[in-house]
Amino acid sequence: MSDPLTIFQTLAEQKIAQAMEEGLFDDLPGQGQPLKLDDDSHIPQEMRMAYRILKNSGHVSPEVEDRKEISNIIDMLEDCEDEQLCYKQIQKLNLLVIKINEKHKRPVFLEDEQLYYAKVVQRIRVRKQIKK
Repeated sequence: MSDPLTIFQTLAEQKIAQAMEEGLFDDLPGQGQPLKLDDDSHIPQEMRMAYRILKNSGHVSPEVEDRKEISNIIDMLEDCEDEQLCYKQIQKLNLLVIKINEKHKRPVFLEDEQLYYAKVVQRIRVRKQIKK
């Protein structure tokens, strides 16, 4: 059975390609102009200047750093063969998620990572059964 998300993405891409062929995207406002990538409307007014200074100096917010670290751990786990190392990295991942949740008072949803955690646990169980 095909993944519903993949089917949806394929249909969306087909619709976009069809609209492009029909010229529906021609003469849109702002066509040929650079994108405005500095939209900081989601940042509180009193924090915008500080965020802009940090961004211009090459620094990122702690939230972005935490997200990058989570992403790096997940990437490492995908290729990890050592059970001990996987376990330590999963513990580190869980600690980062707890840290973010406590800092922001809102949950961080890492559904994919949680599914991956279940896969790692299953993989370890299978290896232990093979060794017996």
